[in-house]
Amino acid sequence: MKMKHPDVERLTAEGFRVYEAAPQLGRIRNDVVMGDVWKQPELALRDRSLVTVSILAAQGNFDEMKVHMSRAVDNGVTLDELRGLIVQVAVYAGWPAGVMAGKAALPLLEAGEAKP
Repeated sequence: MKMKHPDVERLTAEGFRVYEAAPQLGRIRNDVVMGDVWKQPELALRDRSLVTVSILAAQGNFDEMKVHMSRAVDNGVTLDELRGLIVQVAVYAGWPAGVMAGKAALPLLEAGEAKP
């Protein structure tokens, strides 16, 4: 299911501008984060996405969480699993973090509910 959060394109474009302005950061993202960490065999992309979104939610990284929630859905995470993640974050990382995760997921959840 390809569903994009409405802010993903803007946030991704801003991210790439940062990587152009700080090329070493872009190199580390490409070579280490995307080129090594995300390709480790111990976790499936789906599971890696769940872990990443959970950590971003617990840290309060709202914009990055939106990008990774869309990526998580692309990697096979269901909308029901995102709902479960939101509750788990609320209990273990604090209510405000869970509500913030819910707000970040809201466009995806509402778009998914509107589909037949």
